[in-house]
Amino acid sequence: MSTSIRDAASIVGIGETDYWKVGRATTGEFELACTAVMRAVEDAGLELSDVDGLCTYTSERSAPIALAPALGLNDLRFVNLYPGGGNAAGGVVHNAALAVAVGAATTIVCYRSLCQGQFQRFGRARAGSGLSAQPMTTSIGGPQAFTAPFGLMSPAQMYALDARRHMHEFGTTSAQFGAVAVTAYANAQRNPRAVMYGRPLTLEQHQESRLIADPYRLFDCCQESDGACAVVVTSSDRAAGLRHPRVLITAGAQGLAAGDGIERQSRPAELWTSAGMMSIARQLYNEAGIGPEDIDVAQVYENFTGQVIMALEDFGFCARGEGGPFVESGAIDWPNGTLPINTSGGNLAEAYIHGLSLVIEAVRQLRGTSTSQVEGAAHCLVVSGPSAPPSSALVLSRG
Repeated sequence: MSTSIRDAASIVGIGETDYWKVGRATTGEFELACTAVMRAVEDAGLELSDVDGLCTYTSERSAPIALAPALGLNDLRFVNLYPGGGNAAGGVVHNAALAVAVGAATTIVCYRSLCQGQFQRFGRARAGSGLSAQPMTTSIGGPQAFTAPFGLMSPAQMYALDARRHMHEFGTTSAQFGAVAVTAYANAQRNPRAVMYGRPLTLEQHQESRLIADPYRLFDCCQESDGACAVVVTSSDRAAGLRHPRVLITAGAQGLAAGDGIERQSRPAELWTSAGMMSIARQLYNEAGIGPEDIDVAQVYENFTGQVIMALEDFGFCARGEGGPFVESGAIDWPNGTLPINTSGGNLAEAYIHGLSLVIEAVRQLRGTSTSQVEGAAHCLVVSGPSAPPSSALVLSRG
């Protein structure tokens, strides 16, 4: 679905904690969540007493019912959870913008905290359909009854199937997947916040890294991180008088492609070489009143490198099957590419906070404060959860 919010709401504050490799955080997940929210509100030039809404992921352990009293928030008029993980980053911001646009709340904080060292690693095979940290057992049900008996248990294994099919259909190569990773790591070298700052990556290193799930190698996979981040959404009219230049939420879209979902064994054939976001892309561009040619920079969720290539195709930056040559050509590189992507280092090299940090980097680009700043950036695309439905996306614009 997509309901028009065009320019009615803006992002006015961003906040984040330090980011660490899994297990290296110096504080617990709940404290990280509170810190990120407080920093975002302070960045906006607002007070916690101004906040009357919270928006987060269904998988967020630092739930609004715990975070609100801990921060001393006043009565909340809007509390919302978006289903899933990395697919939800655009969705929580879109839902907040919808609520502001219709007057359900005035100032909403969207947040995500992850302390995988304190709880569980998302890349680990686990039983059940939720976010259980329990080890795989002999008792399984639901969709896993069709996959676990054949050893298909981890995210890398599941998404590798899409990548291998794309390679089969279009001749996409592992080196082209590597081009996405090398670009992310190059951007991280200019970003002191990035976990992989000071650790550049060459294509040769990518190609020599160990296989995780064929065809995905170590550097094709997103990090496992500890940290938290948050953004503040309010009306664009109110935003005009706050501390920083407002970043307009020009458009948002979210949805689920026909036949897609958790039971991947029943997916239509065309979704095996797609991020499943063609309809979302059409909705988004229609609401924004622009096309892919107008996008100056993009933050594309990288659960795995192949999903980035498929998302670039779905959003019209190249034709179906041409994503591999597109990224290999240097089109996604900073500063000379036609579409620089993941300019903070992204999930691969900055931090994996289920994609909300990509929204923060989009805001920095439009404020003109990114460490890999795209000159004159006016429109930034944010893609959340390719091949991980229900997916979501945003177009953010300079105010």
